[in-house]
Amino acid sequence: MSDLQARLVGIIRSVPTTMQVLRTIRDLDLPDPMVFSGAVYQPVWNHLTGRAPDYGIKDYDVAYHDASDTSYEAEDVVIRRVAAAFEAPLRDLVEVRNQARVHLWFEGKFGADEPYPPLLSSADALKRFVATAFCVGVRLEADDSLSVWAPFGLEDLFALRLRPNPLRVKGAGGWERTTGSAKARWPEITIEG
Repeated sequence: MSDLQARLVGIIRSVPTTMQVLRTIRDLDLPDPMVFSGAVYQPVWNHLTGRAPDYGIKDYDVAYHDASDTSYEAEDVVIRRVAAAFEAPLRDLVEVRNQARVHLWFEGKFGADEPYPPLLSSADALKRFVATAFCVGVRLEADDSLSVWAPFGLEDLFALRLRPNPLRVKGAGGWERTTGSAKARWPEITIEG
C-alpha cells in the first residue's frame, strides 16, 4: 500500500458515518460492492482543510455490479434491501446503483455528449467521473481491511486539485457545475483545465 493509500485509509477509518456505510454494505454481501465519490474524497479534503469529517457530504454513493440481471426491478430490490439496513437519516443519504446497468440510462439522464459503454465492474465506474480527484473508491473487506481503487492515483486528491478526467470528452459531464460546487464548499482547492 502506498503512503497516500495508507493516509486515505486512515482518514476514512476516522469518519464514523462512512465506516458505518462500509460495514453495512459489506454485511449485505452485495456483488462487487464499493463506496465512492464524495463519501471518499470529501473526508480527505475535510481532513486536509480542518473541517468536520462529514462536512459537505450530501450522499453516500454505493456501487455494486451484477450483470446477471440488469433490469430496473432487480436493482430496485437491492435499493430497498439496502435502505432497510439503515435507519433515518442515513437511510435517505445512501444511494445504491448497479453499475452493470448504468449504460442503459446514463445518456438519457445526462445527455448523449459522449458514449457510455457497459461497465465490467464497480471499479470501472471510477474511470467515468469528471475529475481525477473524484475517481476513488473503497471497499471494506471481510477481514476489516480497506481496499482502495484510484485509476488516476491519489496525488490530485491530496493536492486539493481538480483536473479533468483524461478519459472523458473535454467539457462533458457538467465540469463547470461540478467544479464550481466543489470550489464553493472547499475554496482551498485549485481547478485546472
